Amino acid sequence: MFLKVRAEKRLGNFRLNVDFEMGRDYCVLLGPTGAGKSVFLELIAGIVKPDRGEVRLNGADITPLPPERRGIGFVPQDYALFPHLSVYRNIAYGLRNVERVERDRRVREMAEKLGIAHLLDRKPARLSGGERQRVALARALVIQPRLLLLDEPLSAVDLKTKGVLMEELRFVQREFDVPILHVTHDLIEAAMLADEVAVMLNGRIVEKGKLKELFSAKNGEVAEFLSARNLLLKVSKILD
Repeated sequence: MFLKVRAEKRLGNFRLNVDFEMGRDYCVLLGPTGAGKSVFLELIAGIVKPDRGEVRLNGADITPLPPERRGIGFVPQDYALFPHLSVYRNIAYGLRNVERVERDRRVREMAEKLGIAHLLDRKPARLSGGERQRVALARALVIQPRLLLLDEPLSAVDLKTKGVLMEELRFVQREFDVPILHVTHDLIEAAMLADEVAVMLNGRIVEKGKLKELFSAKNGEVAEFLSARNLLLKVSKILD
């Protein structure tokens, strides 16, 4: 497996205890608010250190490495763009140690691929939700990551924009050949994007597989969680 995480982390009364593997595909981590999904991504990215266990990427133990040495692109839920920096400088932020000519080439090439080349001189405050998401993706991808982590990447956009951006996320995986771990509580996103789905409840990965398989899960909590969201998915298809 490309990514393996077996780790524990206690934060106050919350305990994350995960045993997780994924290949070089598009995996959606599905779970309700408070399940520990964001903490799990931060643990993989190196922002949070496990109390016990390890994170292995392509066979190598990256647990001791700081975030900047892990080769992981991370798009947080709020995008975390620097409001005082232009789009160009936001994208270039992770390339501070790259020679200037090469840095400029990579920023402009990435902006062109994601359709934001015309926004390079703007500040984040002048961007739409979809544009901010593309800038955050560009910043994560320009470092040429081995793995891309997306924390609720579509939660801040309207339904129409969400459909467009889901297509773009699939384009990103194909174009850049990068495995993606995408966190959400939205079953529609899982249905549209995932090669595999992992379900997290109360800090644990309780089921993993193809989405259709998970609907017949024997775990009662998983069945209950998916059944309500399956109804929403059916309704959304009727209204589409």
